[in-house]
Amino acid sequence: MLTLASDPKNVARVEPFVENLVSKYCISPDVYGNILISLTEAVTNAIVHGNDGDTSKSVLIRLKKKKNTLLFLISDEGGGFNPDALPDPTAPENLLTVGGRGVFLMRQLSDDVTFYDNGSTVEMQFKI
Repeated sequence: MLTLASDPKNVARVEPFVENLVSKYCISPDVYGNILISLTEAVTNAIVHGNDGDTSKSVLIRLKKKKNTLLFLISDEGGGFNPDALPDPTAPENLLTVGGRGVFLMRQLSDDVTFYDNGSTVEMQFKI
């Protein structure tokens, strides 16, 4: 488990957290990259959008291992959002838009993504 204050500087703590899992769970380089990018996006979204950068609020990262799958749960203290209402970042009108690709990347790079608590918790699964 890792708890981060909602300061964008704390996103840098995601990489050492993931690196510690590599040897523990024999994670391949490809899966490592997918986990790192997805987790970084989820934490960034939780800090910036979920908690509005309010450093008095926290982002919680929990890890569960089930058979040959790692499940990451990232929770913020915000009111949530509707992940199905996000614009498609691959649509021609959104290609030049800055931002708006985090959830898309998480869905592309993980084996499964589920949102809970009105979108304030995301669960990402990775087969290892």
